[in-house]
Amino acid sequence: MNAVPQNTSPLLPIAMLAELTYRCPLACPYCSNPLSMSGRSSELPTEIWVDVFRQAAELGILHLHLSGGEPASRRDLEELVSAAGEHGLYSNLITSGVGLTEQRLGELKRRGLDHVQLSIQGVDHATADKFSGYKNSLARKLAVAEWVARLDIPLTLNAVMHRQNLDRLEDTIELAVQLGARRLEVATVQFHGWAEQNRGALMPTREQVRQAGEIVRAARERLRGILVIDYVPADYYARFPKACMGGWGATSMNVAPDGAVLPCHAAHTIPGLVFENVQERSLRDIWEASESFNAFRGNEWMQEPCRSCERKHVDFGGCRCQAMALAGDARATDPACSLSPLHLDLVAAAERDAASQETELVYRKLTSPA
Repeated sequence: MNAVPQNTSPLLPIAMLAELTYRCPLACPYCSNPLSMSGRSSELPTEIWVDVFRQAAELGILHLHLSGGEPASRRDLEELVSAAGEHGLYSNLITSGVGLTEQRLGELKRRGLDHVQLSIQGVDHATADKFSGYKNSLARKLAVAEWVARLDIPLTLNAVMHRQNLDRLEDTIELAVQLGARRLEVATVQFHGWAEQNRGALMPTREQVRQAGEIVRAARERLRGILVIDYVPADYYARFPKACMGGWGATSMNVAPDGAVLPCHAAHTIPGLVFENVQERSLRDIWEASESFNAFRGNEWMQEPCRSCERKHVDFGGCRCQAMALAGDARATDPACSLSPLHLDLVAAAERDAASQETELVYRKLTSPA
């Protein structure tokens, strides 16, 4: 890709997603990790992660999201949580719960863990097992949520919703209340990575999306002061796209297990972008001066209709990775936008997928050597 003016964004990042590992005991068919993933041998060692956290704090980052894969697969997780606290970072553990015990959670809290974000794949045992690829998945989630509550650690539930579980959205919200969660993320599946392999089985119907919006609005009103509900609606039926990542290279960054630094988790799908590594260049240099982080900052890169659109400072043209996947051009208007010439074709394709009777799933797997 052609170089663009460096450091065109005056903003500093406030959050970092540290993908500690791609290893995970679950096999979710909508996992956002790459289809081809690095194994354990390429993961950053403890001391480098600790230095990355130091650099993140010096850059101004406040929130550190410890993710994967399953971060509990790392035997040094306790040391990493300690390092986050030592550098003044608010630590959020994004976990399936597998690999945790009440004793280990207690030790993580003692080391300074601030928050737990627990994924759920369904509110009944059959659905949870099907979409996690893990036996007795729901029982494990409920036990972990109980430990979190007993340890008085703030809890967020993360529920990925799709055609096969959106009809249980009200039950999902009720479960979050019962478990004492302070926040629920209702995240309609985003069709990147493994989810793209399962469009026919996962794409929600337009009516499901309409009802989900009404259910979320009513629940927010009813549960005000009890539960915060973040809602990620379905892209393809929307009028305008989401402000993906709050704008490219504007507020956050991802560090992959091997140390590559990305503006978002799917940025590796854009051909021509080269992602610098924390083992070779400082986090600040990467944020401020790397070609990948500057590629879609500002609006000089935009094509029409984005370039002259009054919403270009609101949604930033939508998702660059989705534009690449659907339009074949990362600079194009996100086809999820009704102003895109590809929007009607996208909606028609979504409706065909939603009408599919497909239920079989392609499950996530670690495709490269351990």
